[in-house]
Amino acid sequence: MFGAILPSRPVQTNLQTLSATQFAFTLPAFPPFHHVVVFLLPGSVLPPSAAAAVYIRLPDNPDFKLLGSISNEKQSAIFKINHTGALQFSGVPAANEGDDAMIVEIVPHDATSAEETTRGEFTLGISVEPAASVTAQLENLKSTSVAESTTMVVAKRPLSTKMLAQKIIKNAFNFLASFADDQGGNEMVPLKGFRDWWMKFEKRIELDPEFLERDEEA
Repeated sequence: MFGAILPSRPVQTNLQTLSATQFAFTLPAFPPFHHVVVFLLPGSVLPPSAAAAVYIRLPDNPDFKLLGSISNEKQSAIFKINHTGALQFSGVPAANEGDDAMIVEIVPHDATSAEETTRGEFTLGISVEPAASVTAQLENLKSTSVAESTTMVVAKRPLSTKMLAQKIIKNAFNFLASFADDQGGNEMVPLKGFRDWWMKFEKRIELDPEFLERDEEA
């Protein structure tokens, strides 16, 4: 019912039938490949309102990841697989592989794991499912991928020496103001007040080192 093509390899026709709606190809990981084509064989027709979801499982990994789909209206699809390392997926829409094709990127961890992708076998799974369900899964996958790719971790900029000094002075002023004593028109602060502020300030720095960086009344 289905066929698969890997670059520089014969057409894959060793389709295993797992159930009436589930099928699988076993693909040797070596030589490495970066694209796989999945297609309906001539004369094969999917049930009405159905689509064939295409999944991939990496060597030594139990999880299948959704790549995309084919249907009676779109009887073949090219899926791009960037496997430069091992066992970590990053699904993003493939720009030139069709609207519902996804890239599976396998991120390298070390030299040993990079070699592992040339050993063992990939499993290409095909599942005949309601077209609406497949479409929903692909839309969800794309939304998740786009959200992850556009999420940026913004590093905190350290306070400048001037700003840090201003915050310390403001903290001291706010605390010592309650100790001010008007003596002949001049406000005086006893040395004990300064010692109390310093002890409190040191304690707070110990418990909450970043409190000065927050936009709050110190």
